[in-house]
Amino acid sequence: MGKKSRTKKMRLGKELKKSRRIPLLAIVRTHRRIQSNNFARNWRRTKLKVE
Repeated sequence: MGKKSRTKKMRLGKELKKSRRIPLLAIVRTHRRIQSNNFARNWRRTKLKVE
C-alpha cells in the first residue's frame, strides 16, 4: 500500500471523529432528544470518496 498524503490523513481523521458514538451523558442530559449520530457510517458498506 502506498503512503497517504497529509490531506488524505487529515480527512480520514476527521471522518473518524465525526463517526464516534454519542456519549451516554449527552443522551441523558438532552432527555433522549439526541440519540444517534447522523454522521455514523458502516465502514464495511459506505466508502469514503477520498482523492
